[in-house]
Amino acid sequence: MIRYAVALSVLMTWSATANALTCAEVEFDGTDYTVCEVDPRTEQLSLFLRDDTGEVFGQFLQINRALQEEGKALAFAMNAGMYHEDRAPVGHYVEDGVEVQRVIPNAGPGNFGLLPNGILCLRPGRADVFETLRYVGESPQCDHATQSGPMLVIDGALHPRFLPESTSKFIRNGVGTSDDGTRAVFAISDEPVNFHSFGRLFRDHLKVPNALYFDGKVSRLYAPTLGRSDFGFALGPIVGVVAPLE
Repeated sequence: MIRYAVALSVLMTWSATANALTCAEVEFDGTDYTVCEVDPRTEQLSLFLRDDTGEVFGQFLQINRALQEEGKALAFAMNAGMYHEDRAPVGHYVEDGVEVQRVIPNAGPGNFGLLPNGILCLRPGRADVFETLRYVGESPQCDHATQSGPMLVIDGALHPRFLPESTSKFIRNGVGTSDDGTRAVFAISDEPVNFHSFGRLFRDHLKVPNALYFDGKVSRLYAPTLGRSDFGFALGPIVGVVAPLE
């Protein structure tokens, strides 16, 4: 179960460059979404899985507690990829330049194995969504990376397996990036939606050429400017913007 709460402990206590991080509620094709857009050139996008003791963070609150010791806080966050019962990433995962899990290039059961899947790669000043085999071929040096699937949009085209009439609808979240890596757009549906509709949000409304599905059912968002801090079952990988406390 996912619940929503006002982010009290760090609400409006962080500072960020004007217009470098924006979160807003939007409507597209009759469905409500919440969208957060990040400029990686000015904002610090990072991935989080375990704390210094090796324990899985699991919740946005736990990350904030750790960051507050450094005079920092999350300005935005969401779950960032599928995970096993022990919260370990299902696919490729890199944090602070250290590879935790190798790339998984082959098909398999579930949404992750619905090829093509992809990888979000975070590097200084840019964020990129790569289709997995392209990522393997180009071997970008990512400071942070997380693999998930399926791809929602691939070079401007929707995933070929998506069906407009699909009745499989869930709360879903994902990320899209621009060709030059200067726009990272994160979105979560505020009501159940199928893959086709979710992919169209990124392609037709958010105008990004590549987009990656993170998860469904457990999709969660932390957006203090909107007074939103979702909580529920413990998460695996989490992506977020880190900003200094005022």
